[in-house]
Amino acid sequence: MTAGTRFALWGEDDDHEDEQLWALCEDAENLFADPPEPVRRRYELRGFTAEHEMPAALGFLVVKPLHEDGAPTREWYLELARVLTTRARGASRQDVTVEAVRSDHQPPHPAGSAAAVGFSLSDHEDRLLGHFQELAEATAVEEPPPHVVRLLGCEVRGPLLDVLEGRQGRPLRYRHLDALDASGGLLAGAGHPHVVDWQPSARGPGLYDLTVHMEPQPPVVADIWPLWREGRPAVPNLWAPFDGTGRELWLDPALAHMEGPDRPAGGTYRLDGRFVTDTEGFFCALGEAVNGPGGYFGRCLNGVADALCGGFGARRPFTLVWHDHEVARRSLGLQPLVWHSATFHDLLAFLEEEGVEVVLA
Repeated sequence: MTAGTRFALWGEDDDHEDEQLWALCEDAENLFADPPEPVRRRYELRGFTAEHEMPAALGFLVVKPLHEDGAPTREWYLELARVLTTRARGASRQDVTVEAVRSDHQPPHPAGSAAAVGFSLSDHEDRLLGHFQELAEATAVEEPPPHVVRLLGCEVRGPLLDVLEGRQGRPLRYRHLDALDASGGLLAGAGHPHVVDWQPSARGPGLYDLTVHMEPQPPVVADIWPLWREGRPAVPNLWAPFDGTGRELWLDPALAHMEGPDRPAGGTYRLDGRFVTDTEGFFCALGEAVNGPGGYFGRCLNGVADALCGGFGARRPFTLVWHDHEVARRSLGLQPLVWHSATFHDLLAFLEEEGVEVVLA
């Protein structure tokens, strides 16, 4: 159970344009669980011509079908990729087998593959690694079973109620679940459930218990949400005891509780650097430096760059006084990640380039 957290289930209207509130639920059962291990798949990049030397550990890859007519295509993403084998195919081409995790919420193959005359392959920095002629999944992998969650004591309305009571057989497409704070406002997004079953609820007449398939929330979220139940916290650094995953997830309710107009450019903000031991901690501390306890000012460098343009409490240029900066200098950039982890000097260079004067204190 979620210890008093209520939930709102949202869906689309009949025109698929506006969101509708489909249900208010008193509780959720089995929402928190460790996520399943990502499914690693093997792909063959046939007829590959390299533009740059490919390292064995590739990390994040972008695959884009190429069409003769120049029609735009959607990018398709692979994560945690590594090269398994390469086999010569003529004088200048190879067949390359990679193992990778297909990014969430993507089709099994890139959109437009059937009409493609080839594919491009790029890395997370948008550097072109090469081109190849065909993409094939080398081995079929069994999908893990769906995670089952029960939404309890739901007051159902709109199209969902019509489906539950047999008046309509329409498919229930787009939907998302929000956790609510004590006032009924948004606490944080909770996922994208697929309703698979329902029954009358023992919690009251006219209420339903919904069985849904959805990705679980990490267990640490059960410790984060209570700190936001009464709204934005009044005490800074409540994120500090969490690890990198928890700190990243802390930023979900922080973003949901953004409020207030921008202050004029040219101000001075003070960053408490005592707990900036990873990049996630930097984003938490920066949000609180600019917007106070529970504040938000981006969750990645691109997000900070967007925030500096306005709409997130402050506009550039401004001055950031970074207290206890030695903690970050000693800690950042040392995490054993596949992707490059930003160092202290990377962050300084980024901030100064974006119009933030950093004073180390």
